[in-house]
Amino acid sequence: MAELGLCSRREADEWIARGWVRVDGVPASVGQQVGPQARIEVDRAAQGRQRDQVTILLHKPVGYVSGQAEDGHRPAASLIGPRTHWQGDASRTRFSPSQLRGLAPCGRLDIDSVGLLVLTQDGRIARQLIGEDSTVDKEYLVRVQYGDVAQDVRAAFPEERLALLRHGLALDGQRLKPAQVEWQNPEQLRFVLTEGKKRQIRRMCEQVGLKVVGLKRIRIGGVRLGQLPVGQWRYLGPDERF
Repeated sequence: MAELGLCSRREADEWIARGWVRVDGVPASVGQQVGPQARIEVDRAAQGRQRDQVTILLHKPVGYVSGQAEDGHRPAASLIGPRTHWQGDASRTRFSPSQLRGLAPCGRLDIDSVGLLVLTQDGRIARQLIGEDSTVDKEYLVRVQYGDVAQDVRAAFPEERLALLRHGLALDGQRLKPAQVEWQNPEQLRFVLTEGKKRQIRRMCEQVGLKVVGLKRIRIGGVRLGQLPVGQWRYLGPDERF
């Protein structure tokens, strides 16, 4: 069911346990082996629950962790509430405390980084963004220094090291996928990645002698941070796609 994009694996187990799934007209059981020709039917109750699930876009500030609270730092999800809901949100969805249940971040954004963080109740979106076969790219603006050079870094930074950032580095013993890396302005690089290893951009920069002094994620797939203020959030629109 997850491979067909119907739901997440966790949702599939719940739906099967509730009797909401039939295989060739017979109620399914958890762990049942199903062939490629099988006819899978899902009860309307499951489909209705899925329609009620929300996906939230948050402009994460510095000082918040993406996931569970750690080392005294608050999780980004603690910012989700009626007071921080962006007034510019075009969605007609109204906030309800039930929307916080099962709301999980789709990927990481370091505690000292800011920008677009996606939190969702929808397992299909989570798989699309952080599943093993995900191809959704993410765009970042990264302010850097090169040694003691903090201004016009572009002029001082060797072109061959920029080429290494694009392709040629490895982290944790694994070669990194090719990345788009170019100068946005003399002190800021633009990164577009299709993978998300822990502190990847900072560690990549360290390998070529750059120090990251500011990092902001501005896009995930087809969804942009846009004018969303720091510390505020909005719902993913019905016409938006990652």
